[in-house]
Amino acid sequence: MARKKYKQQILSKVTFTGIADKGQCVGRDEEGRVVFVENVVPGDVADVLVLRKRKGIMQGVPTHIYQYSPDRVNPFCQHYGVCGGCKWQDLSYEAQLRHKQKVVEDAIYRIAKITDAEMLPILGGASTRYYRNKLEFSFSNRRWLTREEIEAGLPNEENVLGFHRAGAFDKVVDVKHCWLQYEPSNELRNGIKAIAIEQGLSFHDAKVHEGFMRQSMFRITSLGEILVLLGFHQNDTERIHTFLEAVLNKFPQITTLCYCINPKVNDYLFDLDMHTYHGPGFVRERLGHVHFKVGPKSFFQTNTQQAEVLYQVAADFAQLKGTENVYDLYTGIGSIALFIAKNCRQVVGIEEIPEAIEDALENAALNGITNARFYAGDVKDLLTTEFAAQHGKPDLLITDPPRAGMHPKVVQMLLELESPRMVYVSCNPATQARDLLLLAEKYRLVRFQPVDMFPHTHHIENVALLELK
Repeated sequence: MARKKYKQQILSKVTFTGIADKGQCVGRDEEGRVVFVENVVPGDVADVLVLRKRKGIMQGVPTHIYQYSPDRVNPFCQHYGVCGGCKWQDLSYEAQLRHKQKVVEDAIYRIAKITDAEMLPILGGASTRYYRNKLEFSFSNRRWLTREEIEAGLPNEENVLGFHRAGAFDKVVDVKHCWLQYEPSNELRNGIKAIAIEQGLSFHDAKVHEGFMRQSMFRITSLGEILVLLGFHQNDTERIHTFLEAVLNKFPQITTLCYCINPKVNDYLFDLDMHTYHGPGFVRERLGHVHFKVGPKSFFQTNTQQAEVLYQVAADFAQLKGTENVYDLYTGIGSIALFIAKNCRQVVGIEEIPEAIEDALENAALNGITNARFYAGDVKDLLTTEFAAQHGKPDLLITDPPRAGMHPKVVQMLLELESPRMVYVSCNPATQARDLLLLAEKYRLVRFQPVDMFPHTHHIENVALLELK
């Protein structure tokens, strides 16, 4: 039976009041109907063409704007609206913070159903441009064209290096200047692209799965060290070494130059072997008093400055006296565990990814930290009553799960462990609030602190302090 075709409709004079996921705005029309729309900002009033309706949720596009928000600003990037990133560049940063705070507040109030906790004001980034230490770019022989370029009849056959437009696996936006990563990021990207073209190397064609140049990744640390990773489609040692030598000659400031061979259909790099062509194979970074070795595969916070702010909030909430036994769940490379290790008796970290645990152990040794223990495995499988018996009941539990939040088995185990205090760090306030509702059986939310790690995006972190009732 054929699916019934959705009949499009126009919602008149929708007033937009807040931000939503993936750069969308939420608004209501004059009849109170809710719709999610891109390319508007809170405070705009517009007619909306509804494109789809699923489970009562409408999504659409603006057709006419009656009133522009007083919080609108001019985007500063020439690629704004094309590359698909930094979707809130047209909204003042003060307004971004205000609406992100509201997102966290609504999640706590409406999903977790908690109204008596102390809400601290959001901590915005001191740098709203050039704040990332890591970026990945893709080579392509097809450039993404704007509507105007298509109408002008311009061809898309062009060697480019930049970002995939969302939903366009075979086309890449040719990025001239990106405001996300500090220099020499733009110089590196444009220079590496020029060298590849000069040497006549083919760029990747995702449709037919051919082309020598495929991917690049830059890590630039606050200590001034630079790691460049280049991904090639074929293992042609002579061409690879000739290319890498030219890159080093042009950019002698590169401290580590790595490469990998990616013949797969997908662009995922972290299951591939990494080869170090030049340098020690890592760069050094610092978060507060802790130094880290960061390799091409390391899972490290991409905003160094705000990561230190985030971890300091977690440490302040922890209120450690030096005698506590601490569990750090979803520890990653042990960033938070190592950050607070000097203030507790012992910290025990659990992380699913074995390579991250290897980094955690190496960085503990690098900093002379001897009271941190790390285990590789899924938290829901490792965190058991037997594990707690072996390592002692936690006086403080820190959890920093992925966007999906904690597995129900983990939540249940936390309720059984009854740690007196818990610090919950989240990159998704909605799933955090869901978990807080479950934890409310035994825990009281004392306070929460939003932290903005990624200006001009919808992403928001939140740190919550819980105490056993």
